[in-house]
Amino acid sequence: MKEDKQILVLTHLSQLLNFVTGFGGLIVPLVIWVSKKDEIYQMDEHGKAIINFQISMLIYAIVCIPLILFLGLGILGLIVIGFMNLIFPIINAMKVNNGEAINYPLSFQFVK
Repeated sequence: MKEDKQILVLTHLSQLLNFVTGFGGLIVPLVIWVSKKDEIYQMDEHGKAIINFQISMLIYAIVCIPLILFLGLGILGLIVIGFMNLIFPIINAMKVNNGEAINYPLSFQFVK
């Protein structure tokens, strides 16, 4: 296995495709992770963290939709989810580039 921080950084940043396509932030990192997890050092760990984060954010968004009817709490939740989907991939891409450990908060462990 080789170490390739650039691919890891791009994998984290590919989550930002959610803001362009609406769904690419889950599919593109999934494809990169599946195709490179045996070739690149730490890709398996990072890929699992990204997929778990994206699935968790999707579930939170689905839960927020009916909450819109209750005092508009769902709108606030969707804003927070959007902010997290923007900020944490960037933070973790910078951490990977600096050789630090990544952290995606509020993520369920679907893929272990």
